[in-house]
Amino acid sequence: MRKTWKKVIALSLMAAMAVSAAGCSKSGQTSTEGGSAQTQAGSKETEAGGSTGGSGEYKDTVVWAQGADVTSLDPHQGKETPAVEVTDQIFDTLTVVDAATGELQPLIAESWDQNSDTSYTFHIRQGVKFHDGSEVKAEDVKFSLDRAINSAAVSYIVDFIDRVDVVDDYTVNVELKAPYAPALRNLSVPFAAIVPKAVVEADEEAFKLHPIGTGPYKFVEWKQGDSVTLERFDDYYAGPAETQKLVMKVIPEASQRTIALETGEVDLAYDLLPNDLEKVRSNSELQLFEAPSLTCYYISMNMNKAPYDDQKVRDAVNYAIDRQLIIDTIASGSGEPADAIIAPAVFGYFSPGAYEYDPEKAKSLLAEAGYPNGFETSIWVNDNQTRVEVCQAVQAMLQDVGITCNIEVMEFGSFISRTSAGEHDMGYFGWVTSTTDADYTYYSLEHSSQQGAAGNRSFIADPEVDKLIETGRTSADESVRLKAYEDLAVKLKEVNNNAPIYYSTITAGAGAKVEGFVMDPIGYHKLDHVKVAK
Repeated sequence: MRKTWKKVIALSLMAAMAVSAAGCSKSGQTSTEGGSAQTQAGSKETEAGGSTGGSGEYKDTVVWAQGADVTSLDPHQGKETPAVEVTDQIFDTLTVVDAATGELQPLIAESWDQNSDTSYTFHIRQGVKFHDGSEVKAEDVKFSLDRAINSAAVSYIVDFIDRVDVVDDYTVNVELKAPYAPALRNLSVPFAAIVPKAVVEADEEAFKLHPIGTGPYKFVEWKQGDSVTLERFDDYYAGPAETQKLVMKVIPEASQRTIALETGEVDLAYDLLPNDLEKVRSNSELQLFEAPSLTCYYISMNMNKAPYDDQKVRDAVNYAIDRQLIIDTIASGSGEPADAIIAPAVFGYFSPGAYEYDPEKAKSLLAEAGYPNGFETSIWVNDNQTRVEVCQAVQAMLQDVGITCNIEVMEFGSFISRTSAGEHDMGYFGWVTSTTDADYTYYSLEHSSQQGAAGNRSFIADPEVDKLIETGRTSADESVRLKAYEDLAVKLKEVNNNAPIYYSTITAGAGAKVEGFVMDPIGYHKLDHVKVAK
């Protein structure tokens, strides 16, 4: 059977390559936190971010390529990785997680005091300026956190907050609804960025198109579907960035990003094709960065639509998928089969047991559910080459158990908005646990209050699931949290609202003359220390 599927998938890949030669694809939400990544320049391995040497003269612009355009320049709206890869250069947060060490550090908040299990006092760093020259004050912090809490797109990251009180110009108190262990890490996520109250209140729509933050780069221009240009903010509190300008280029097709890297059109390229990794690794003019990922790729089944309101159908879909074969053939062996919606390195991970590939069991379940001859359905995916190929493999596997599955490929922004509205039957997604804490993913993807844009696109609404999630996020006792997440992993495998497929690695390619790049395993690569020798 596996040999047969390899032939089927090989044919799917050949078709995908033919389509992709005309151009398509994207990046999407990706992955990982903590640990020191490694890079290779030819056969020479160096620590991620290590200097390649240089002439002492550097280019005035760093150009990077990513697979999709930003969905929004507003940090309280654009939570998808392609957006954050840009906005993270423009905005700062109260705290930050060091990409190389995984340690929590102060940023806009110079320090903080934990007054109790539900109360923090943050001391704002004095002299931090927004790009319009105004100074960050406590009122901006309160306004920003309140605005994030009220955003349907990102509220899940900060809605543990009950209220924010201004003490004085440089001090705020943050009161929590209940004890919440990952509070400080959640405040480091870019969706909790600090924005200028006066600017946003004066003209919020103008702010969305011309964002003003405190980060090392200020916004210059957005050519939608093509590029974003940023310029160094010389008054950045931590000192000016290494390079005068940054340019993000949208190159949807992954193979074209590799070509652009090889020709020198771009200095950095994110999310390379698995098949291109060896090409980059063996090229002495390039460097390859790789790191384990906290991203899970999964299929979400819309429980508001028949037949996915039937658990037996959802179980059948899970039994029909050969996860290891997908990894071996499409991901070139890079990744691990997923047995839960969060990766093993995440706090709170528990394995409920590997998903078994059993097409005969899938057929039996479909018959029990009243579909002895299967049914017709669709799976939506954004225009990313690897993601489309995975869906083609799943399509073939579902066909083998009698399910006719049409693939609908769409531009990333449309994919996100339409799946948020619940228009899909099934959707193929990637989700990174950006805080390394299980609550970030379980609350977003599985809690009934987070349906739609916040992340719950299976539209699960299960009281037992909700209760376990709430226990995990509100208990100050680590053992209680871990037991809740263990029970939750088991329960979710019973519900099977999602079909976890695999845990990926995160990759980036760079020219050999690129210096100072540090792989952020979450995917939010900071570029203020990057420079390129001429």
